[in-house]
Amino acid sequence: MNRFKDVSTWLLVILVASGLALVSCAGTNPKPGEVFTCVAEGKLDKTIAPEAELEDFSCVFKKWEGSETLHFNVAIKNVSSEDQRFKVNIFLDNGKGVGGLIPRTTKKGLVKPGQTAKFVYPVKDMHEKPKAITLMIKTMEK
Repeated sequence: MNRFKDVSTWLLVILVASGLALVSCAGTNPKPGEVFTCVAEGKLDKTIAPEAELEDFSCVFKKWEGSETLHFNVAIKNVSSEDQRFKVNIFLDNGKGVGGLIPRTTKKGLVKPGQTAKFVYPVKDMHEKPKAITLMIKTMEK
């Protein structure tokens, strides 16, 4: 009888511990549509061209290709005296990466001095907050 009591006590302890673990993991991701800081400052490795100033780098979960997925909001200000086109690369700790050019096309011209250009980069099948990010912003040759 005593042996059965010990087993049930341990079972109860395990159930409570796993319940607490599940509760602590719940809520780690913000609600869909809620803009948040992507990672802590110490977990963001930035390399930014001197011609660029990062005005916004935030994250949001929103629907893309049928599921809630991570999106990066990026806004870059041209602080040089010449028109610019920027190349953005975002690398995540899990091996995923996204990026592109700002502006995407040059039909309407480049980013003028003092102007800010924005773009939103979705990350396919990314359903949780990243733990670390490498952000690179370079200028393109004219």
